[in-house]
Amino acid sequence: MQAYYDCRRNKRNTNSARQFELNMETNLLDLHDELLTGTYQPGRSICFVVTRPKAREVWAADFRDRIVHHLLYNQIGAGIEATFIADSCACIPGRGTLYAAKRLEAKVRSATQNWSRPCHYLKADLANFFVAIDKRVLDRQMRRLIDEPWWRRLALQILWHDPRENVSMRCPIHLLNRVPQHKRLTAQPAHLGLPIGNLSSQFFANVYLNALDQFVKHELKARHYIRYVDDFVLLHESPQQLNAWLAEIEAFLPTLGARLNPTKTILQPVARGIDFVGQVIKPWRRSTRRKTVAEAQRRIAVAPDDELLATANSYFGLLGQATASHHDRAQLARLLLRRGYTVNAALTQTYRKRGAP
Repeated sequence: MQAYYDCRRNKRNTNSARQFELNMETNLLDLHDELLTGTYQPGRSICFVVTRPKAREVWAADFRDRIVHHLLYNQIGAGIEATFIADSCACIPGRGTLYAAKRLEAKVRSATQNWSRPCHYLKADLANFFVAIDKRVLDRQMRRLIDEPWWRRLALQILWHDPRENVSMRCPIHLLNRVPQHKRLTAQPAHLGLPIGNLSSQFFANVYLNALDQFVKHELKARHYIRYVDDFVLLHESPQQLNAWLAEIEAFLPTLGARLNPTKTILQPVARGIDFVGQVIKPWRRSTRRKTVAEAQRRIAVAPDDELLATANSYFGLLGQATASHHDRAQLARLLLRRGYTVNAALTQTYRKRGAP
């Protein structure tokens, strides 16, 4: 029941959620029986393409399968995440983008003695991360981490389920063709890739890269390191040390079946600003990435009235996470005022059109 409530929190308006809720008690009892008897099999997935910030495939599991994902996570997630380092972020309660941005800012202040001495950063990410995850490596990791045979068997069943075998394509072919071939799960062999869009995939990805975190912290002895999904940053006063660490990381990653994206590896002084989790950390401030601000202005200028309130308040919340955001929020406020909406004095929320019922 708890897994069901957790699952429906953000999915209640989907068709599969509505169908499940029509006979909720019967469906939950049937699912419970299938799990106990070992007859549970994942159902049909839905594949569609999102285009922002870039085109990528999303594989949404059926609602009853999402309940199983939450059931597994609720049972084993906290225990496994307790073994993660504090600098492993994303899809962990309390460790979202704001946590990651604040933690990196604190690390920069520490490494530079509050911006009083020079320091360099190395920023990198993994190539084609989700579609390149090696399930064989994850299989070995999960077997080591889960002691109870029943939960281990369920975790491995979810891990090795191939959504391509039973899928409903919900996007036109021209959108699917916008996703590069090397970033499509459909182009990978069976032992590679996790479907983007499921709680289980997010959890498995963190387990997978915990090995990298442990290597950097305990083998390389890097004091200032943080990772958000597959993006990670190291800080050090010596660029030569950062280059040496980069070489060791590149030598380590093949043991996971992973590699760096060479076009996104950056080494430069921190004073130029570190672009991380949508924010740019610069001396004495955190600002929102310029592309994000431009996208916010574009969407608010063209959004229909029935969507504008939610869109604008969402962007106000996002921009408000930065410490230097007043100018960006003022620009959004001017756009909203021109469209007849009202904005509070703190520039943190917008309201319905003036005079609207």
